Amino acid sequence: MSHAAIVCSGLSFAWPDDTPVFRDLSFTVTTGRTGLVAPNGSGKSTLLKLIAGELRPATGSVSVGGTLGYLPQSLPLTGDLTVAEVLGVAAVIRALDAVESGDVSEEHFTTIGDDWDIEERTRAQLDRLGLAGLDLDRSLSTLSGGQVVSLGLAAQLLKRPDVLLLDEPTNNLDTEARHKLYDVLSDFTGCLLLVSHDRALLDRMERIAELGSGELRFYGGNFTEYEEAVRAEQEVAEKNVRNAEQELKREKREMQQARERAERRMSNASKNLKNAGLPKIFAGTMKRGAQEAAGRSGQLHASRVSEARARLDEAGRALRDEQRLTLELPDTNVPAGRNLFLGEDLQVHHAGRAVFADGGVDLTVRGPERIALTGPNGSGKTTLLRLITGDLAPDSGEIRRNDGRIAYLSQRLDLLDPDRTVAENFAAFAPERPEAERMNLLARFLFRGARAHLPVGVLSGGERLRATLACVLCADPAPQLLLLDEPTNNLDLVSVGQLESALNSYQGAFLVVSHDERFLAEIGVNRWLRLADGALRETGAPVG
Repeated sequence: MSHAAIVCSGLSFAWPDDTPVFRDLSFTVTTGRTGLVAPNGSGKSTLLKLIAGELRPATGSVSVGGTLGYLPQSLPLTGDLTVAEVLGVAAVIRALDAVESGDVSEEHFTTIGDDWDIEERTRAQLDRLGLAGLDLDRSLSTLSGGQVVSLGLAAQLLKRPDVLLLDEPTNNLDTEARHKLYDVLSDFTGCLLLVSHDRALLDRMERIAELGSGELRFYGGNFTEYEEAVRAEQEVAEKNVRNAEQELKREKREMQQARERAERRMSNASKNLKNAGLPKIFAGTMKRGAQEAAGRSGQLHASRVSEARARLDEAGRALRDEQRLTLELPDTNVPAGRNLFLGEDLQVHHAGRAVFADGGVDLTVRGPERIALTGPNGSGKTTLLRLITGDLAPDSGEIRRNDGRIAYLSQRLDLLDPDRTVAENFAAFAPERPEAERMNLLARFLFRGARAHLPVGVLSGGERLRATLACVLCADPAPQLLLLDEPTNNLDLVSVGQLESALNSYQGAFLVVSHDERFLAEIGVNRWLRLADGALRETGAPVG
């Protein structure tokens, strides 16, 4: 696969309203595993669509060497399709069945081509991705979201691609499915370019490509090494900014001192000339000479100040706007011995079937525990969260809650009114706080000035997360128990870092459903629960 490569030259693209996404973007991606990172809205998915040919650039060219496989973030699949149809093998299997039945029509051999082993290859690929035993005639509508994603990847791998594009391939995958995907991609020998916010997956890349400021910058090594390189760059950039600031201050000070010296000399010269009784024409000549000398000195210092300011601007452009949250949330403190939730023998039925095993599940939450709830997709984790909040009543079992407030952040981040501004939503959650205090708190969640008065409906995913966190964590009263359901899904890496900062400042109890192992490690989880086969068990350590 030495010919496997992506070459983009002078690529430009804009939306129909002429909003530019790229201008004159050129780069080459060769054989190996490359992770593409950038904040949400920077154009990562758009770039993959341009490479895949789903979008056409306004200018420039895209060249892909070899067979292309592309897995978009949202799969364009309908529930009526069968597994075989999604995998693109249905026609070949039908032709094989016909030949085995004695029909030796030429059209069947044309359809089969070199794919006489297609069933074996299909089964092997499904098995590698955790889909062993999946019937090829099974309807897509009966599969979970995670199974659909794994199936979509299997379809691309069956093409034997030289170049593989993946857009957020671990979305909706549980921990076991994620690790199977990691193993499959580690074995891929072609040119892989993937967009992901999954840091564990990015740590399996051989290089990181960062999209920003109209260019693609490549860093050798995995994501952890990329973070270290960026941190080192930032330290240098910050030092250069400090030096440039000092230089600008010095040049301004010297310019002011030179101006004051010139003014004193001119004043003294005027007095001396007057006292010396020199002719007016001679005195005027000397005065003009002094003024011209002062002007030349002033121009020289002004030029130096201008150059120092330009160096400061250049140094400042190398700084990254990390936008870190720095919070203190003392109102969320919960005493260690307080029982916040007690559920015994909880059982729920969906479509006549019990969600949990016989006898139901038991759960006790005490403040300020930091609990991770893991388990396969479809095991009932979201159902359990809804039981805790009271959004869902159990069919049997007993529940006791503390008087303290329980807050729930769903995957959809739909807690706020999209038609009201960030400030208006915050006022509804914390009506007792003075307006000045609310605006100060919003600024700490990075909603400053006009940003606080934007409607929630126009915010990006990361901005909506920050707005929701502000309203929930600073509400009246502050929540004693916080529930989060897959909070890092579709968040860029900066937003994930902001969420980690907020949760590390939160002093109450939280229970988070997540398959993001790095995220769970960063937020200091101290209790691990696993829901699988209808049973809720303490694991004492991370278990997929």
